Amino acid sequence: MSDAFDFERRYPALYQRVEVPPDGPAGMPARYRDRVLVDTLHDGQAIPSEFRLDEAGRPRVDLDALWTRYVAERDWGANLVARKLAAALGLGAYYRVTVARVLLDFNRFPGSTPWNNHDPLERLAINTPFAGALDHPQKMRLLHRVYDGISAEVEEVLPNKLIKLAVHTYDEENANETQRPHVSLITQTAHFQAESCMRYGVFDPMYPDVLGESTCSRVLRDRISLGLERAGIRVGHNQPYLLPEGSLEVRCQVWYYFQFLRQRFELLRPETREDPAFQWVWSMLTNTNLRLARAEALRSYLHRYRRVRAGRLAEYQAAERAYVDVRQFQRSTDVVRRYRQSPARPSSLTFEVRKDLVCRRDADGRPTPPGAEQEENAEQIARTIAQAIVTWLETDRPATSQVG
Repeated sequence: MSDAFDFERRYPALYQRVEVPPDGPAGMPARYRDRVLVDTLHDGQAIPSEFRLDEAGRPRVDLDALWTRYVAERDWGANLVARKLAAALGLGAYYRVTVARVLLDFNRFPGSTPWNNHDPLERLAINTPFAGALDHPQKMRLLHRVYDGISAEVEEVLPNKLIKLAVHTYDEENANETQRPHVSLITQTAHFQAESCMRYGVFDPMYPDVLGESTCSRVLRDRISLGLERAGIRVGHNQPYLLPEGSLEVRCQVWYYFQFLRQRFELLRPETREDPAFQWVWSMLTNTNLRLARAEALRSYLHRYRRVRAGRLAEYQAAERAYVDVRQFQRSTDVVRRYRQSPARPSSLTFEVRKDLVCRRDADGRPTPPGAEQEENAEQIARTIAQAIVTWLETDRPATSQVG
């Protein structure tokens, strides 16, 4: 683990595959090794120079202020835990976002956070200090080259996964100085916990509210909790914060469902596969990172009732009819129940590990490479979680319904 910025590479591998040799007794059965994904989103350190420096070569953000924010934002130790977990499972690799969170947070919806927003769950991908330091063309370029670049690489990896595990780390104490659990498992959004439904207007309303109950099989979550507690590792659930709607865990759950719905619908209506109206509808439904303008245009026509030019109206009306057909299929069949109970339904789980367990700091509070104690802590947590995952796959999964 390096504590330095990476200013050298203009554009690093954005969602980098990190090879990891197998290590430990909890190795994944061979048939599952390509069905589990472990990644980190907030332990990157790269800040491409075109965003760090202006046209005259001057820093856009004061380096001392940037360093302070970088230290606070980075999930120190997450790559260490992910490496240990991938090794214990025998996956061969984990994936890491290499761009520093202080520049861009892929675990949020695209956009620039307003200066007066103080809710961490409501932040957008570009946050302080770069939300104030970059102009509109630079933000467009950052989202296009980095956010969309990560999205494209993630979408190559996500299909066919049964489990996606995102490793994060958090501070030892809450704001009131009470100590946080060693590990916290996060499986629900704040809005669903408060309102028992998905927030309107974020994803398409065709997405069933019931699927928002949990992003992960509760049996898998509890199997992991049980293993950790037995190992003396204190566990919390959905604390001290929950998932933002823009988190990759939530976005990929919506994406997985609409992919399943499309497969079922096209089995019944194969003639729609090449129909541009239906293709536009599926593009809109699976546009979970909200980056496709054409998809958003259709959504605004369907759900915001916005007017379109007369010359384009027939195209939108054809897509509306296609949307109604898909919605009617969902309402008149048992597709939602089949998805909820399918053994192939994917689980996506975020887990937070306390930074003090897996990250060292010097006398000035500066993060330093992990020592033997941090390596041992990370290995114990990883091997315990790995064994729980293998037990779930081999014992629990065939007999249980999945998420929600």
